[in-house]
Order: sequence, then C-alpha cells, then structure tokens
Amino acid sequence: MPFEKEAAARVTRKLTKIAMVVLIVMPLALFVFGEIILHLWNWLMPALFHLPAITFWQGVGLLVLSWFFFGGLRGSGPRSGYRRHWRRRMQDHWEQMSPEEQAKFRDWLNSHCPQA
Repeated sequence: MPFEKEAAARVTRKLTKIAMVVLIVMPLALFVFGEIILHLWNWLMPALFHLPAITFWQGVGLLVLSWFFFGGLRGSGPRSGYRRHWRRRMQDHWEQMSPEEQAKFRDWLNSHCPQA
C-alpha cells in the first residue's frame, strides 16, 4: 500500500511540473521569441527590403512558420522515428558493403560533396 501512495505522489509531482511548463514557461518563451522576431523584423526588413513593419502577433506567426519549415521541436513527433529508421537502414546497408564498396562510395561522396 505505501508503494502505491508513493507512486501516486510521483505521478502528481510529474504532472505538476508538466503543468508549470505548459502554463508558465511556454507562454513566456513564446512572448520573448515573438518580441525578438518583431524587433528584428522591424529593424531590418523595412530598411533592407522596404517591407512594412509587423505587429507582435505577426511576429509570433513568423516564429511558428519558421518552426514548421525549419524543423523546430526536433526529436519529437513522427519525423524523429523516421530519422531513426532511416539511419538504421543506412547503417545496415553500410555494414553489408565490402571495404572496396565503402571506399568507392566515400570517393563518390567526396567528389560530389567536398565538405562531407
């Protein structure tokens, strides 16, 4: 019986931490990053590209769009499972290659992607 109470207390503490993050940290981060986007945009874009100034909510919208387009919140969601699956497949494929095939692939990769 004491184990069940201890487990319930742990779950309650964990849920409390999650609620604090959701209710306090996330809105604060959204506000701070939204303000950063707003001020950077209004400082640079009208002067450089003659674009209009934006409001706070438009800055938050740009922030959300950038997260979607450039892979924000990495490591979560269905895409992270896909990356692990792809990496595992490529590793299996690499291990099945002979040393000559690996060297040939490295040479090909270096000729097409010198920075790799």
